[in-house]
Amino acid sequence: MSEAPDPEVVELASKVFDLARHGDAEALAAYVDAGVPVNLTNDRGDSLVMLAAYHGHPEAVTALLARGGDADRANDRGQTPLAGAVFKGERAVIDALLKGGADPEAGTPSAVDTARMFGKTDLLELFAHG
Repeated sequence: MSEAPDPEVVELASKVFDLARHGDAEALAAYVDAGVPVNLTNDRGDSLVMLAAYHGHPEAVTALLARGGDADRANDRGQTPLAGAVFKGERAVIDALLKGGADPEAGTPSAVDTARMFGKTDLLELFAHG
């Protein structure tokens, strides 16, 4: 038997996911520093890093990675933050993820596959030369 989640915990998690979507690096850092798991995921498996990356917030991505966020954590569809950033064309986020150790070959489709699909030769070159 599983217990129903505490409504206060659900509310806090929703707030933290919104902070990631909106790129509030300072508030995210404070919550993680206070004990919110840096690799917290939502009901679709999207991590805080994924949400910050997909919504174009390099400072939030950097803050989360500096606190142990997993740059390669795939969501329930196998997508990584780097592949999401490639799809969205978020170059500053791509740079932050690569600096944070993201693997361009991780995920399905990977960032390399995504760049190839959309003809982003500049990114394919970047990934090849690291």
